[in-house]
Amino acid sequence: MPELNGVLETALYVEDMPRARVFFEGVMGLTPFTADHRFTAYDAGAGSVLLVFLRGETLETVVLPDDMGTIPPHDGQGRVHMAFAIAAQQLSAWEAQLADHGVEIEGRTHWPRGGESLYFRDPDGHLLELATPGVWPNY
Repeated sequence: MPELNGVLETALYVEDMPRARVFFEGVMGLTPFTADHRFTAYDAGAGSVLLVFLRGETLETVVLPDDMGTIPPHDGQGRVHMAFAIAAQQLSAWEAQLADHGVEIEGRTHWPRGGESLYFRDPDGHLLELATPGVWPNY
């Protein structure tokens, strides 16, 4: 069987792109690779990209220039969950960062393998997690 190398992109769909950009850049410290009115692509570390799309703006096929191909329609409804990997020694700094920006920590988990997770929401209600090593057998 062919192998997968990992998850490259994760997509979130938001109602307000400027508000989402303030959160992901100001609170989470992510750097955009590219952005326009309908999406922002962020460097999410370790070869991972977070795509933030304005809900409803990806319902039609996108034809790329120079015969590069097409991107099929996609969209998402409701609130989703995603986790960011962090170093264990950064957990306290992240707690302070979230508190400084008025972001409520909704849950904290101490996993049997030694990892810890903090759970909180972005402005669109998506459940975000910061997870230290020891959450999963491969992390």
